[in-house]
Amino acid sequence: MSQEQQPSESQPTTTTQPPPTIICIGMAGSGKTTFMQRLNSHLHQQVTDNKTTKPPYVINLDPAVLKIPFGANIDIRDSVKYKKVMQEYNLGPNGAIVTSLNLFSTKIDQVISLVEKRSPKISNVIIDTPGQIECFIWSASGAIITEAFASSFPTVIAYIVDTPRNVSPVTFMSNMLYACSILYKTKLPMIVVFNKTDVQDDGFIKDWMADFESFQEALRKDGDEEGSGYMNSLVNSMSLMLEEFYSTLDVVGVSSITGNGFDEFMKAVDNKVEEYNEYYKAERERILLQKQKDEEKRQKKSLSNLMKDMKIGNDSEVLSDYDEDTDNDDVHGEVLRDEDEPEREYTFPEDRNSELGHTDADLQSRYQAAFESTAKTASSKTAENIANYIKRQ
Repeated sequence: MSQEQQPSESQPTTTTQPPPTIICIGMAGSGKTTFMQRLNSHLHQQVTDNKTTKPPYVINLDPAVLKIPFGANIDIRDSVKYKKVMQEYNLGPNGAIVTSLNLFSTKIDQVISLVEKRSPKISNVIIDTPGQIECFIWSASGAIITEAFASSFPTVIAYIVDTPRNVSPVTFMSNMLYACSILYKTKLPMIVVFNKTDVQDDGFIKDWMADFESFQEALRKDGDEEGSGYMNSLVNSMSLMLEEFYSTLDVVGVSSITGNGFDEFMKAVDNKVEEYNEYYKAERERILLQKQKDEEKRQKKSLSNLMKDMKIGNDSEVLSDYDEDTDNDDVHGEVLRDEDEPEREYTFPEDRNSELGHTDADLQSRYQAAFESTAKTASSKTAENIANYIKRQ
């Protein structure tokens, strides 16, 4: 019995880690939705093969798509109607996509709550984004959605690239510049996925990224005699700048049709999750802490300015209504007292209560005395004016 109990006592306590989130981003026509379908199928196949016991959790964020070739656990089309947004707000296709994402992002806290409830039973969260890449990456709603997932789950960006279209060095360089901008915009680990390798092998691209001279040779062959001078110089400069960027990238070639390369892709995701936990998570926590400190400084500064406006110090008493410096012409909005103004007489409750003790005879005598004194001091000029006024009537 002791031998049987020993393994159970020595078993470590397992802590559930949040599932990795894969945000799939790609140009229109790059095969992003097909990649999502194959990735979803690949992860479900691992459950069937007993390699894992948890299925993925799928989210669709493309409001304009008519059909998706995979089952989505959360679909933006269930809450936002793309065509109604176009009609109601009189928008075009891209404007309606951005507006739909804006409306959806107002409920992103509910989405995160749903995913967190399901997280013990899922292996990965995979998110499909609109084909109009700028509508997601450069919009405020895209940043809100990305930040929300990155704050709760280890998040990885999968940038899908159409391999056959990148046989041209100039097109390849344009894609790499876009990938670089997305990396620095999202500040998240990135995997560059060269799709459609069943049509065009991605070996030449990996050679270009590893060997600068190989890329230069391809650029010379691709350039024409008329404009190659300026273009070659520009692309060569950009390739030199991106040489360090290539060293930090994980590059994977896949075929969404045949399924080749998806095991390698999931290994890259695991590596990026470790990288996220080691570097990006600490960096994000530092940024959030810095934002909190900046907000506290801003509040303290606002309070200090308010106290200065009210002339209240930390260790000083309330200042007088009147400025002691009479030589200063600037009165700072204060009311100056007229020199001829009589001194104010203040009454207190005890004085008013004492008046209540007088009888009616005493009050009558006081009123009579006041009337006589006023009549005696009245000027004759005032009487004459009153008499003249009566005669005119």
